[in-house]
Amino acid sequence: MFFAFQFLTIFIICSCFLACPILAKYQENDSVTLWVNKAAPYVNPQETYSYYSLPYCRPADIDHKWGGLGGVLGGNDLIDSRIDIKFKRDVEKRSICELKLDASKIAQFKYAIDNSYWFEFFIDDLPIWGFVGEVHSHRVGHNTHALYTHKMIQIDYNRDQIIRINLSHEMPKPLEEGRTLDMTYSVKWFPTNISYEQRFNVYLNNYFFENEIHWFSVFNSIMMVIFLTGLVSMILMRTLRNDYAKYARENDDMETLERDVIEESGWKLVHGDVFRPPQNLALFSAVVGTGAQLATLVLLVILSAYFGKMYMRRGAIITTFIVCYALTSFISGYVSGGLYSRNAGENWMKSMFLTASLFPFLCFGIGFILNTIAIFYGSIAAIPLGTIVVVFVIWAFISMPLSLLGTVVGRNWSGTPNNPCRVKNIPRPIPEKKWYLRPSVISLVGGLLPFASIFIEMYYIFASFWTYMLHYYVYGFLLLVFIVLIIVTICVTIVGTYYLLNAENYHWQWTSFFSAASTALYVYLYAIYYYHSKTKMSGLLQTSFYFGYTLMFCLGVGILCGAVGYLGSNLFIRRIFGNIKCD
Repeated sequence: MFFAFQFLTIFIICSCFLACPILAKYQENDSVTLWVNKAAPYVNPQETYSYYSLPYCRPADIDHKWGGLGGVLGGNDLIDSRIDIKFKRDVEKRSICELKLDASKIAQFKYAIDNSYWFEFFIDDLPIWGFVGEVHSHRVGHNTHALYTHKMIQIDYNRDQIIRINLSHEMPKPLEEGRTLDMTYSVKWFPTNISYEQRFNVYLNNYFFENEIHWFSVFNSIMMVIFLTGLVSMILMRTLRNDYAKYARENDDMETLERDVIEESGWKLVHGDVFRPPQNLALFSAVVGTGAQLATLVLLVILSAYFGKMYMRRGAIITTFIVCYALTSFISGYVSGGLYSRNAGENWMKSMFLTASLFPFLCFGIGFILNTIAIFYGSIAAIPLGTIVVVFVIWAFISMPLSLLGTVVGRNWSGTPNNPCRVKNIPRPIPEKKWYLRPSVISLVGGLLPFASIFIEMYYIFASFWTYMLHYYVYGFLLLVFIVLIIVTICVTIVGTYYLLNAENYHWQWTSFFSAASTALYVYLYAIYYYHSKTKMSGLLQTSFYFGYTLMFCLGVGILCGAVGYLGSNLFIRRIFGNIKCD
C-alpha cells in the first residue's frame, strides 16, 4: 500500500509538470508567432482539415509545430503563418498577400462558406477561432458569397505575458472570378490586470457548475449509493442470518438434520459448484485483469487532470492516458495471472498474450478503420505513420513487458487456490427457473442503475467532446461520479449474483461480469440518441468517427465495470460461503 501511494504521488506530480503550459515571457518588439491549425465544417467538429487545404496564401516554406504525442493524436497540425506580429506593437493595417481568384478557388471557398467552415489559430498556446466568410441574400434564389479579407487581432497582455486573444473579421468581399483580393490583418495590444494563471478561464463554461440539474444528478447518485448499500447490507445481515444460524448448529439430532436437507434450497445448494472455474478461463482472466487496469487508469488520469489542469495544454490528457496505460499494465497482468492460477489454468501463454493485447488490439482495429477513412478524406485527423510506430513501441517495450511481469508475479504471489468450499467432481444440474432469473435477463437489468448514476455526466462529457462546449474541466465532479459508479456497480452486481445463486445457477462469473458490463450498452444507446437529437453531424467521416470512438469508449467502460462487478461479487460469495459449513 505504501509503494502504491508513492507511485500515485509521483505520477500526479509528473502529470502536473506535463500538463502545465510553458511559461512564455516576451520583451517589447519580440516576435510573436501566429500558428494556423485546422479548418472544419461547424456541424462536424472532428472532420478537420489543414488550414491551407482552403486556397489561402501559403508561406513559401512550411514550418510545423508538433505538440507532442497527445497533440498529434488529437488531430493538430500547427503551421507558422509568417504573419509579422511584435510584442506590444500595434499594426494598423498590413497586407498578408494578394489572393487571385479563379473558378477552382471560388468553388472551394463557396463550399466552405455554405458549410459554415471555421478555422483555428494559436498564439502563445491560446486558441482563437474564426469563420471563412458569409452569405449575402439579395433576393429569393440569388445569394452572394463573401470572403473575409481582414483579420483584426486583439491581444491583452499583463506585463511581459500574453493573457487573452480575440479575433474579429472585417471587409467581406464578394467572390468574383478574376478578382484579386488583398488579404490584410491588424493587431491591437491592450494591457490587463488578469493574471497568467487565470488566462484560460475565458474558455471554461460555467454552465457546468451553475446548472442545478448537474448538482441534482450528483445528489441523486449519492442517494442511490445509500439505498443500494443498505439493500446489500440487508441481504447480508437479515436474509443470510437465518441460514448461518442453521449451518452453525452442531448438536441437532439426525431427524432435524434430515428435515433441513429436504427443505434446503437456494444458494446453499450450489456450494459444491459455485467455485467451479468459468468457461473460457483465459479470456475471462484477461478481461478482468484489463478491467482492473482500466479502473486504476481512469482514477489516475482524473486525479492528474484535477491537480494538473490539463485543459490548459493541447493533448495533455491523451499523453497522460497513454503513459498511464503503459505503466499500469503490471496491474492487469497481476490480477489476470492470479485469477488464472487460482482456477488451475494451464495455457499460460494464451492467458498472458490475451491480457497484454486484447484491449489494445480492439482499439487498434477500430482506429485502423477510422484512420483509413480519414486518409481517404485527406483529414488531419488521420494519425501519421510515425506516431503509430511510437504508440506501438510504447506498447511493445513498456506495456507488454510490464503485463507479462505482472502475470508471473500474480501467478506466484496470489495464485494459490483458497476457495472456502470444495468443488465437486460432478457438476450439479441447473433447474429451470422463471424468466426473470435467467442470466441474460439479470445481465441486461444489471446495467440500468449504474448507467442512471452517470446519465447526466454523460451529457456533459459528450457535449465537451463532440460539440463546442470547449474544455471539460469539472474533474472533481467526474471523480465523485466515478466513485459512485464503482459503488453502484458493485452493489447491483452483488444483488444480481445473489438472486442468480438463489435460482441454483452457479454460473455466476460471466453473469456478474456481463451484468456490470451492460452499463456500456446503455451508454452506447444514449450515444445514438445524442447523435440524432443533439447534433447535426453528417457525412461518412464524422459519423464513423463519432460511432467508432464511442464504441472504443464503451468497450473500455464495459470491461472496467464488468471487472469491478465480478471482483465485488467474488468477495461477496467468498464471504457468505466462508461462513457456512459446506462439507
